[in-house]
Amino acid sequence: MPSRAAPTSQSPPLPAGLAREQLLEIYRFLRLTRTLEERLTALYRQSKVIGGLFRSLGQEGESVGSAYALNRGKNGDILSPLIRNLGSMLVMGAEPIAILRQYMAKAESPTRGRELNVHFNDLERGYLGQISHLGDMVPVMAGIALTFRLRGEPRVGLVYVGDGATSTGTFHERLNFAAVQKVPLVMIAEYNRWAYSTPPEKQFAVKNLADKAPGYGIPAVTVDGNDVLAVYEATRFAVERARRGHGVHFIEVKTYRRKGHAEHDDQHYVPREELDWWARENDPIERYTRQLVQSEWAEERQLKEIDERVRVEIDAATDACVDEPLPLGDSALAAVYADPPAAPRNWYRSL
Repeated sequence: MPSRAAPTSQSPPLPAGLAREQLLEIYRFLRLTRTLEERLTALYRQSKVIGGLFRSLGQEGESVGSAYALNRGKNGDILSPLIRNLGSMLVMGAEPIAILRQYMAKAESPTRGRELNVHFNDLERGYLGQISHLGDMVPVMAGIALTFRLRGEPRVGLVYVGDGATSTGTFHERLNFAAVQKVPLVMIAEYNRWAYSTPPEKQFAVKNLADKAPGYGIPAVTVDGNDVLAVYEATRFAVERARRGHGVHFIEVKTYRRKGHAEHDDQHYVPREELDWWARENDPIERYTRQLVQSEWAEERQLKEIDERVRVEIDAATDACVDEPLPLGDSALAAVYADPPAAPRNWYRSL
């Protein structure tokens, strides 16, 4: 059992009703997210990742903090992540080896090589893979949250949208529907500065994404997305409100995308000094680490032990799957239809 930092008379009280063990668990999820993505970057550069690689560098805090506020496990809450919400999936129970297999399109990946990156589901663990990052999961999650209300289940849906998605028609139509139906839905709107390569001032006139919610009768709040505990507290409040039957709640998280849209994007449109400032002054993991140590909620030794355990875990997961085979072509129809036809190995020759 890890030792605890000895409290002093000057130590701030533990935040948001969290125990020390939970604060350390949040740290582990932050470190797990970044370490796993760093490993995926190395595999991408070795041409072992198939398709694109989408990093959440600089945004890990909002993913982990928001997901940590949900009820997890079977018959718990459901979230729908975007391509930069790997941290939220890990909080809900996604395993690093499954993420690695998925990015490398292995035969044993969650989608058996049919889809890539985080486009897969595990409803028992509580996450629903996206079909698009352009607001299209808002109607899906509004529908899921509506079933919770109609069945009288004390469950909540959480959906992530980027700043660019808040400019799409789908976002506005289904946000209005969710508000009218008073579904138990929490929306996390990520103001991360770049919608691919488009800055906010070129796509909407409001200062804050939260300014879009009151027109639909939805309460909204803007929080510092790189303060993991601030995101957790705002999300916990919204989740509990939704669970009590008060409908949709909108949370804008101000954060910053420190990598391009994907690993192939060289970010030529981003001022270098802007990237440097966010990396130097506002990294969510470094901020949380300082907060834990300076508040005497954890010791540096404990955090280094977590770092080492995470490294060993990612090493083991990589070694276990990196040389696994890709799926055979004649497996493509399995689990696509309810009663799939048997596909001969030479099926492509008869087309």
